[in-house]
Amino acid sequence: MKSKTVISHQKTYSREEALKAANTYFKGDELAASVWLNKYALKDSLDNIYEKSPDDMHQRIAKEIARIEQKYKNPLTEKEIFEVIKNFKYIVPQGSPMAGIGNPFQIASLSNCFVIGNNGESDSYGGIMKIDQEQVQLMKRRGGVGHDLSHIRPKGSPVKNSALTSTGIVPFMERYSNSTREVAQDGRRGALMLSVSINHPDAEDFIDAKLEQGKVTGANVSVRIDDAFMKAVKRDEKYTQLYPTFSKNPLYSKEIEATKIWKKIVHNAWKSAEPGILFWDTIINESVPDCYADLGYKTVSTNPCGEIPLCPYDSCRLLAMNLFSYVENPFTDKAEFNFELFKKHIVIAQKMMDDIIDLELEKIDGILVKIDADPETDNVKATERNLWLNIRKKAYEGRRTGIGITAEGDMLAALGIRYGSDKGNEFSTEVHKILGVETYRASVNLAKERGAFSIFDSDREKDNPFILRLKEADSKLYYEMLEYGRRNIALLTIAPTGTTSLMTQTSSGIEPVFMPVYKRRKKVNPNDKGVRVDFVDEVGDSWEEYVVFHHRFKQWMQVNNIDTTKNFTQKEIDELVKKSPYYKATSNDINWVSKVTMQGAIQKWVDHSISVTVNLPNDVTEDLVGELYLKAWEVGCKGVTVYRDGSRSGVLISADDKSDEKTINSGFPKKRPTELEADVVRFQNQKEKWIAFVGIFDNKPYEIFTGLVDDEDGILIPRSVENGLIIKSKDEKGVSRYDFQYKNKRGYKTTIEGLSHKFNPEFWNYAKLISGTLRHGMPIDKVIDLIQSLQLNSESINTWKNGVQRALKRYVEDGTKAKGQTCDNCNSTDLIYQEGCLTCQECGSSKCG
Repeated sequence: MKSKTVISHQKTYSREEALKAANTYFKGDELAASVWLNKYALKDSLDNIYEKSPDDMHQRIAKEIARIEQKYKNPLTEKEIFEVIKNFKYIVPQGSPMAGIGNPFQIASLSNCFVIGNNGESDSYGGIMKIDQEQVQLMKRRGGVGHDLSHIRPKGSPVKNSALTSTGIVPFMERYSNSTREVAQDGRRGALMLSVSINHPDAEDFIDAKLEQGKVTGANVSVRIDDAFMKAVKRDEKYTQLYPTFSKNPLYSKEIEATKIWKKIVHNAWKSAEPGILFWDTIINESVPDCYADLGYKTVSTNPCGEIPLCPYDSCRLLAMNLFSYVENPFTDKAEFNFELFKKHIVIAQKMMDDIIDLELEKIDGILVKIDADPETDNVKATERNLWLNIRKKAYEGRRTGIGITAEGDMLAALGIRYGSDKGNEFSTEVHKILGVETYRASVNLAKERGAFSIFDSDREKDNPFILRLKEADSKLYYEMLEYGRRNIALLTIAPTGTTSLMTQTSSGIEPVFMPVYKRRKKVNPNDKGVRVDFVDEVGDSWEEYVVFHHRFKQWMQVNNIDTTKNFTQKEIDELVKKSPYYKATSNDINWVSKVTMQGAIQKWVDHSISVTVNLPNDVTEDLVGELYLKAWEVGCKGVTVYRDGSRSGVLISADDKSDEKTINSGFPKKRPTELEADVVRFQNQKEKWIAFVGIFDNKPYEIFTGLVDDEDGILIPRSVENGLIIKSKDEKGVSRYDFQYKNKRGYKTTIEGLSHKFNPEFWNYAKLISGTLRHGMPIDKVIDLIQSLQLNSESINTWKNGVQRALKRYVEDGTKAKGQTCDNCNSTDLIYQEGCLTCQECGSSKCG
């Protein structure tokens, strides 16, 4: 059945109209309104807006799912679907389904995540390039992608080409990372997970690859760790790496000290929050789809956040149940969880998930029609076409779904249970057990009405640990599954709900509340009437401080008749939190042992995996991180990620360097090389066109020359020129001069003489200062802070100052926190550098400049 989606009316709304309506819908929550409008409201390629509030979006989604329901027995009505998704209250389609269902303006997938690969059949250049192209083709259709590199032969292995020996894994990590950075997805950058087995001889190089600034910045990385390695770590024994991995007849083997490489994993995770760990034997042994491994369902990697382990060319769509909404009389003595309503909605949610697979199949058919209509030759289109045919086959054959949850932290608080307590862990585990059992029951009932997934075979699954737990929990369900089969090969996950939680106005995913109360500042004019000035910064700007309450904390206050409009002091805020059910239950409060124990217990009832981060204070030791990882393995977690507060800031050079990141040695040569590779960076300040020449050494900025393009003494070079050489020499008076040389389209060299005097002399003096700080190893974000802090009276110098910052921001490592700056959109101070822009981690807005 082809999509019947049409825009029934051509009415459009201005951004102001839609933002106002959305703001009203979210009861004054400008952040939620902005995120919805920017990411999920129906828009065409000209940015015409067709929906003015989430009610319109939910009607669109309900209408499309109801259309699919009509194909089957006992269909849900459009009204029934709308009632459970409206107001983001109960059932929340996530990300790609929310944006894409019923969207006629996007030829894109509804799947949130994909894994690709070649089943380890080939590590040829052809096979490696094929993966690269498939990755890009998926990302342009809005999907996050994961793939494993364990099939690539290790560094130094013999190859039958001109190189004679293999370069190993790391160069291909960079290739895949760079491809990800090139792909735009409706304003987002592509998302990529790269994994490798610890059994691979290049595993140590993989683990270290991201430590050098500017390397592999477009991917998350995780190490697949097997039980044998973990046992070797515990016993301080040797471990043998093999290629091919785990081969009985390896071409190459290498004995290592398990604890040495383990400490490196721990150190790097402590220092930079990566690599993540995937406990691979647990994943494979627990995986229901791996019962069909010989039919193409062998799990090889995970999606970028790790919550969906997948076989090559399989995909998954995500949906979250808002747990907070099932708490009746929240924050009172009468609070209780409505399990009956929860079970009723699980049935609807699984029906919706199965319908979304049909909608995805329609979307894939649309993609294939688009590919066939493209003017390229069949040879050019072959990889993309075969990719989507493979994905279609897996989606049709296995019908994989991904039901999860959000608002775990708020659910517990609303019930008066402290997150991380024994009681909290016990209650959460019971909720997830019910979710697991009832979702499988719903899939069995769908099999009765719609048929089982095409390769279902109960005999294959009979020894699977997850299926056996279902049998123990509900034998009637188990025996019905033997008789009727199951509609879907796998069903459950727990994803990070990210922007979804901004719209549900709850805590995210399985995580506790990050902060129940915090202060924000907004810039004010001290001369305006009624303005309160709480803070004056170093440059004289005035700011008003105001308290921001987490939505459900505010609800707790209202239930307890506490004035939410008062401007509380910090001491009053601290006292307030102590009285609340959020006390000692925030991200930085939770005992890590309790958190991984909770994760392991819940994992028993989730057939895919769980995305969860263990937040740790800045002063935590590396030994504790190692203990945490070990505990996670012992309690049955499938993966674990840690984040030590502040660990992503600063420039990371090597795992062995113990020096303070602020004074780290740059590794630059003492004497400037005669020739330096250079990037050409163009930008505008107001209406002025500027240009920067950035000398690069070892992929890091070494010097910078910046000025106006159209000055009388300015520099004019073709816009196609993006790089060249900066050549240092002496003039006839023995004074250093710097020339820029580039190749024109015909390959002829053209030289722009004397960068040092082409630009305004006052720019040049400051350029020498900035270049000096770069050469002596000051982290680039700190150089930018230094430039920002310069107190200069000259308007032209201040303009130059802005230009230098803009040129250098593109070299700051992605994920580095920006200090002392606030988001123009939501006033958050949680800003990070991302591809040269400042990106707000709360609202997602980005500012380049």
